[in-house]
Amino acid sequence: MNRERWIAPVVAALSFNIAASLPAAEAQTTARQHQEVVAKAVQFLETAQAPDGSFSADAGPAVTAIVAAGLLKNGRTADDPLVAKSLKYIEKFVRPDGGIYAEGSSHGNYETCIAIQALEAANADGRYAKLLEGANKYVRGIQWDTEDGIDKSSPNYGGAGYGRSRRPDLSNTSFLLDALKSLGASADDEAVQKALVFVSRTQNLESEANTTPFAAKVNDGGFYYTPAAGGSSQAGNTPDGGLRSYGSMTYAGLKSLIYAGLTSDDPRVKAATEWIKKHYTLEENPGMQANGLYYYYQSFAKAMAAVGADEFTDASGKKHDWRAELVAELAKRQQPNGSWLNETPRWLEGNPNLVTGYALLALSSAKPKP
Repeated sequence: MNRERWIAPVVAALSFNIAASLPAAEAQTTARQHQEVVAKAVQFLETAQAPDGSFSADAGPAVTAIVAAGLLKNGRTADDPLVAKSLKYIEKFVRPDGGIYAEGSSHGNYETCIAIQALEAANADGRYAKLLEGANKYVRGIQWDTEDGIDKSSPNYGGAGYGRSRRPDLSNTSFLLDALKSLGASADDEAVQKALVFVSRTQNLESEANTTPFAAKVNDGGFYYTPAAGGSSQAGNTPDGGLRSYGSMTYAGLKSLIYAGLTSDDPRVKAATEWIKKHYTLEENPGMQANGLYYYYQSFAKAMAAVGADEFTDASGKKHDWRAELVAELAKRQQPNGSWLNETPRWLEGNPNLVTGYALLALSSAKPKP
């Protein structure tokens, strides 16, 4: 599908304004601030990298891959010493099945999808083409579908989990779509369209695309973690068993809908937009407070970048230059040593290497326009 056919109507539906821009002086301030926070982060990472090229090796290749992807997407090259050592470390985890994950890991999809993004960003000269071909086949092969005996009516269908035997969830499916997109998959790619089926069922919206028992219980247009295996939301349940929507999954859901080519007249896009308008903030992960805050920032930035516009109008009518606001928020939260750290350590966000990688990914999507 041609991106130009759907980007403009999606922008309109999301209350974005492409024409709007900051005054020149403010734009220059944002650009300078962006450069400064990235430079400080690089300085921190130069001191945090282990001799073998890893970051937080006890977590397998994932943290190293997140950091490497963040560096590459912020202008570092594959031959930069900091990046090159990281890539060499990631290569150690390539498996015979094409996946890139730690031996015995139950996180094959997650680790491989992150590694794909790092290696693809470093593949300008084709040096990782063969590895990426194998990784592409691996992540497609473990997507839940009819080849696994899963009927299309199953809440598992089209999703990705941590591994073939782990139930699918929106976070892993979102990372799968990131990986497929980085490898050039179009909106009408079979795997992308399968993922759309699953993503639609993680939205609190009763529709033809979502007839799960959870759809009508909250029905606010936001997204939650998974409808599979009895359903789960990290934000908890309502008294009648509904699965509460929350920020990081709603931005991941919106981004996924856009990657799958949905247009502004689709009720899923409209409903997700309304939820975001009501809950727009960078002070917390809506519905989760500080839990997963930096994961939220990278989800927020990817979704906003996928829409491709400059300004968002919230439910109160206030306009937001989301790039400038995100850069300023991350600058405010950056530690003196250049790292970021979430004082609420759930989901490993007490690890400054991981959180700094997330922040760099968010910053790469929030680069000010020239």
